[in-house]
Amino acid sequence: MARQIIDISIPVQNDVAADPPGLGPSIRYFDHKKTGQDLCSFFPGLTVDDLPDREGWAIEWVKLSTHCGTHLDAPYHFASTMDRGKRAATIDEIPLEWCFQPAVKLDFRHLPNGYVVSAKDVEAELKRIGHTLSPLEIVVINTSAGAAFGKPDYVDTGCGMGREATLYLLERGVRVTGTDGWSWDAPFSYTKAKYAETHDPRIIWEGHRAGREIGYCHLEKLHNLDKLPSKGFSISCFPVKVHAASAGWTRAVAIID
Repeated sequence: MARQIIDISIPVQNDVAADPPGLGPSIRYFDHKKTGQDLCSFFPGLTVDDLPDREGWAIEWVKLSTHCGTHLDAPYHFASTMDRGKRAATIDEIPLEWCFQPAVKLDFRHLPNGYVVSAKDVEAELKRIGHTLSPLEIVVINTSAGAAFGKPDYVDTGCGMGREATLYLLERGVRVTGTDGWSWDAPFSYTKAKYAETHDPRIIWEGHRAGREIGYCHLEKLHNLDKLPSKGFSISCFPVKVHAASAGWTRAVAIID
């Protein structure tokens, strides 16, 4: 069988509901006709009429956060410390061997929106697919958010990983995880409602905060996870090397041999 590469990244684009209002990217496009004079400015005496078809270059100006599009979160995003007190690593400090490893998919599409996945849920799904975790394996979760990408309710769709579920993975040597949802945790709208009832701050961002105990990275806003098998594939997710940053964009791909 020939090697198959599946794109599990979303595009960075204007006017798509991939982030809460005000947090999405802004891309300004300049085509060849708009930039002829820009090219000429580098060469005194050159005019737009001298250029083939009067064309310059195509270029884009982009305004976005490091958490727009498919990206890899560094431990520094979750807190200032990791591994119970060490300085949290930024995205340019992440070991590259974490980012290209055999991978496993946990299918949680049946779980309701806002559900917080437990360690027992993870254990049951691993048993269902007949897999025992190995150190550095990448674990991605397929939620109902994957089918909602681009729709207005995307950021409020899908389940999330709780603290104990995250630690279950990390204690077994997993260092990169991923989700097709907007966040590794349950959607904020559901956590907000639970907090209004309980006033328990421990439920806020609890999956992310597990990184304070064991440093790890996770991928957010993956795509096409429904096209992947449960196991028998690898993931490549090298992040863009943004100095001292909390995350880096990545063209994450799944590779099936």
